[in-house]
Formats: sequence, C-alpha cells, structure tokens
Amino acid sequence: MRVAIVGASGAVGQEFLRTLAERDFPIDELLLFGSARSAGHFYNFKGKDIPVRLLHHGAEDFKGVDIVFTSAGASVSREYADDITRFGAVMIDNSSAFRMDADVPLVVPECNAADALNRPRGIIANPNCTTIMMVVALQAIENLSHIKRVHVSSYQAASGAGAAAMEELLKQSRQALDGEPVTVEKFAYQLAFNVIPQIDVFTDNGYTKEEMKMYHETKKIMHTDAEVSAMCVRVPSLRCHSEALWVETAAPLTVEEVREAIAHGEGLQLMDEPEKGKYPMPLFLESCNDVYVGRIRKDLSNPCGMALWLVSDQIKKGAALNAVQIAEWLIRNDKSFK
Repeated sequence: MRVAIVGASGAVGQEFLRTLAERDFPIDELLLFGSARSAGHFYNFKGKDIPVRLLHHGAEDFKGVDIVFTSAGASVSREYADDITRFGAVMIDNSSAFRMDADVPLVVPECNAADALNRPRGIIANPNCTTIMMVVALQAIENLSHIKRVHVSSYQAASGAGAAAMEELLKQSRQALDGEPVTVEKFAYQLAFNVIPQIDVFTDNGYTKEEMKMYHETKKIMHTDAEVSAMCVRVPSLRCHSEALWVETAAPLTVEEVREAIAHGEGLQLMDEPEKGKYPMPLFLESCNDVYVGRIRKDLSNPCGMALWLVSDQIKKGAALNAVQIAEWLIRNDKSFK
C-alpha cells in the first residue's frame, strides 16, 4: 500500500501523520508533498524521517500510489486533481473543491460509507468539519425516526482557519492580557475574548457559505429531504467545535430513546449527566476521535423536537480522521484494494 499526503506541513497534514500512525494504517511507503516553502522539510513517521517533495505538474510522482490524502486548499485540489488521479490513485480530498459535484461522493463513514464505491473521477470528498460532526449524531436519530428539520448553531474553534489562526488566538490572548495592541490578521476581528458571527463570506440569502455548506452537504450525505438552518460562529477555543442542535423528527421520541441511540451509535460518545456537571466541553476533548453528545432534552416548543449539544475535535474527526476512516473502509470493502 503506497499512500501520499498533499499539504503535509499544514495543521490537517500533520494530523494525518499522527492519525495514520495511531491507527496503524497499512502503509508500505508514505510520500509527502507540499509547496515550494515546504519542500525539503522532513517529518517523522513511525521512526523514519520522510522528505516533503515539491508538488508540480507533469511528473509521475503518483504512479503506483493507491490513496492520496489532500489538504492544501480548494485551488490546489482543483489544479492537481488530474495529476493525482491519472494513474488510478484514489484522491480523498479535504477541501471544498468537489463536495457538491454530482460525480464525486461526499462521505462520512458512519452515514454513507458505500457511496465511496461510486467515484467515476477517482475522487472522494471529505465534508465540512461542522457537517461531519452533526451528521454522525443525526444518523443515530434518523435510525429511530426520519428527521424533518434541523436548526443548528455552531461554535467553531480557531483551528478551522488553520494553524496560523490558532497561533493568532494565543498571541491575541497574551496581548490583550498584557494591555498591548492586539494583532488581527487571520480573522476579521479580534477573536480573543470575543465571538464572531461570521465564518466565510455572506451569500445573497443572508447566510454565509459555511452555513450553506451545512444545508447542502447534510442532504447529500444522508440522502435526505431534511431542511437545515444554521448559524455559524467563531469562538475563542483552539481545536474543538461545538454545536447546539434542535431536531424535529416525523414521530415523537423520548429522551431515553435518543440517549440509548447515541450511546450505541457509531462514532458517538454519550456524556450526559448534567446533574453532575458532566457534558461535552472543548477544553477537555482535544484529540478525541468521536463526537461527544450531551444536554439531551425535549424541545419545549415542539412535541416532535429534541435538543442536544455536540463537541468534536475539528482537526481530528472534522478532517483527518474522517478521511482516514474512508480509506480504511475502502481497504475492507472495495475489491480494487484486495
């Protein structure tokens, strides 16, 4: 098994290295690719220092490669997709480049793993981080009763804007506490000690692109007619995203039924003892694999409604881990890997 990572130096690229090692992913040879700024750097993987190669057109660098994880941004994914897939490699792309293309499956293994088998362009898209964590929880509820409507408010960590954004949040915090002028480069406003109710640009309907991703991607992943209305907010946590969900189902459900479904759901951890102060929080769940769920309760405004709270590591399950899980599923179930 020959595996490549494009964008190895970024926050998600580094998480790919850790996740592949943690899960003992079957790799005979690992290739790393990056920009001119990254080329020549070395990263350690399982005790071996591996150089970052320059990503460029026309070379046969991906000949004989089985799986390529790409996380270098949408423009890079679009530009190099043909080079990556030309010799038969499966490209698992972490950017927004192909997510809504009809001929590219958009996959969260807990929900629609089999969609990965139908990839006419050799590309599988990894969904947006906020969508991933939400649909993992929604799938457990959908198995009880069809979901008709979802309202979601996300509380998204600095990591969603990259490693430099995480560093900026730490820097801003130190500057603000020391009474110094605060550096603002990665965000529209100071994020330290603040929340910003905008992620990505606004569209004509008043929703941001991030909010519309949750709307469209949920439908594609879950093959559902459920309507989704989102409010996405940047908050001063480092790695973990949080979400408040209000879910309306076709039939009324009890709190006990939903807790049981979450407790036994794939990729989920129930953390719901509010009387003991036990519920998911970003501070304590960095680097965890699963989506943690708590504060499960009936929606007082809707007899078929349920409210719940989610936390998941944006870089882990929201990016690298989901892509690796797609690859693991392919190795187990796709005959072309046998």
